[in-house]
Amino acid sequence: MGELAVSGTVGDELVAIGLGSCIGLALVDRAANVAGLAHIVLPESQGKIEPKAKFADLAVPELIERVLAAGALRRRLDAVLIGGARMFAVGASLDIGARNAEGVRAALEREGIKIRAEEVGGNRGRTARVIVGSDISSQLAGGTRTSLLSLAGLGARARTASGAAS
Repeated sequence: MGELAVSGTVGDELVAIGLGSCIGLALVDRAANVAGLAHIVLPESQGKIEPKAKFADLAVPELIERVLAAGALRRRLDAVLIGGARMFAVGASLDIGARNAEGVRAALEREGIKIRAEEVGGNRGRTARVIVGSDISSQLAGGTRTSLLSLAGLGARARTASGAAS
């Protein structure tokens, strides 16, 4: 939790396990075969500065900086969000999963990064998996893996949370 990883090596696997209310944010440049994954725990840093990957408002710019340093081009970056479950029966204002998803979306919008696919919400944890040069997938706890975005070149197709091709 609160960590991020970046790779420009085809076949490398980046994994965020145990995404309950947390968000796994993948940023990819499919043409450069560069990908990064952050395990975001909270929507706002509220003055804290470390660890950057823990907070949506700090993690998004940090992940962008690191994938660019690995060879990605900003104009080709796509984002995929996984997680943000409502793990406990609480009021909407206390739904940290929804707040995390919204915090990540807002930070991506500020940075001008397009969300290509997402699988967020529900009430079960997930695992986010990025295989550089292959795909980004989500797996519900106890379920099967679902591919959300193919990374096999620029002609790849994305799947929305509903499973419809885009």
